[in-house]
Amino acid sequence: MNNIKLFLPALLLFFVACNQVEQKNEETTKNDSTSVSKPVDIELKDANTDLAYDQYLKLKDVLVLSDSTQTQSAAKDLASTLAKITGTENITKMATDMASEVSLSKQRIIFTTLSTELITMFKKAEITSGSMFVQYCPMANEGEGGYWLASETEIRNPYYGDEMLNCGEVKEAIEKK
Repeated sequence: MNNIKLFLPALLLFFVACNQVEQKNEETTKNDSTSVSKPVDIELKDANTDLAYDQYLKLKDVLVLSDSTQTQSAAKDLASTLAKITGTENITKMATDMASEVSLSKQRIIFTTLSTELITMFKKAEITSGSMFVQYCPMANEGEGGYWLASETEIRNPYYGDEMLNCGEVKEAIEKK
């Protein structure tokens, strides 16, 4: 009985932390976890940085789908583009490591650090139009939390996919300065 008394508050906290009210409209009904979102119009001045952002979004989207094989492919493409950008050697290595990893859970762990580094990089990049959004899930990484970038404000959690698709919140918008 004591175990139940301890377990119920923890379970309640878990659901409250990730409970998001979804708007009941046609657009929400059309969205599902099996579709990969298209990047919203955003342009960065440097072509390689712009391509890296698009490839990062694809990587995030395949993690939402919980597809480790597509994640490997998307991480490989990202690593190839990052290698063309000066000063991204550490980030390129993370993407390369992610491309060689077959375990979805390990890919998601690498994604945490990769995202943190790329958020810093994209904050310094020159945005010519559009916005990118820094999103955060407090439940990711066993409660340590995790950030990621998105091209829209709608939450599509790459750390949990369908398990907690809408867990998270927008923390910041990165826009043209």
